[in-house]
Amino acid sequence: MMTLLKKALMLVAAAFAATVFLAACGGAEEDSAPPASETSEQGDSEFNDADVMFAQMMIPHHEQATAMAELAQGRAGDEVQALAEDIKAEQGPEIEQMNALLEAWGHEPMEDMEGMDHDGMAGMMSEEQMAELETAEGGEFDTMFLEMMIEHHEGAIDMAQTQMVEGTNPEARALAQDIIDAQRAEIELMNEMLGSGAGDQEGDDDESPSEEGHDGH
Repeated sequence: MMTLLKKALMLVAAAFAATVFLAACGGAEEDSAPPASETSEQGDSEFNDADVMFAQMMIPHHEQATAMAELAQGRAGDEVQALAEDIKAEQGPEIEQMNALLEAWGHEPMEDMEGMDHDGMAGMMSEEQMAELETAEGGEFDTMFLEMMIEHHEGAIDMAQTQMVEGTNPEARALAQDIIDAQRAEIELMNEMLGSGAGDQEGDDDESPSEEGHDGH
């Protein structure tokens, strides 16, 4: 009888020890590893005030660039028209991306620019400048468009560089770097177009379109 009792007690003790061990292991795993979905959501929601400001300010900035590009229809020469189409195709999806980011962050886009000082936004054209561009045609439009868009792009690059320094959201920072790279390349192209005489088809041969085109830039 003593032998059977000892065996029974040993079996009970072993079973109890195994249960405690498994419970301890399971608890440790739960404490050390949060659910994958929770981790992903935390990463996606990482943003700060600089990220929000970047998106809110860059949306109307891009919208003005696409409005300028739309004015090229029927007014610009072939080269400037092609560039304007590229700008619209590039910046339209970026506007959608920034709107989506703001929605994910629980913030509204700054769609209404009324009452905002355009001078406070780098590279933004005034209402008077936009009206002047709208009335121009042919070579005059091309030169005006290129010079204005260079200034506009330089402003966007400044804003994107600020985002790279102050922003924390990975997607917003990646977009800022894309804007810097693309618009620097387009500035170089537009300077080349001005230097080659694009937008000066009706000018005198003795004038230097390169010097005239680069005034102020």
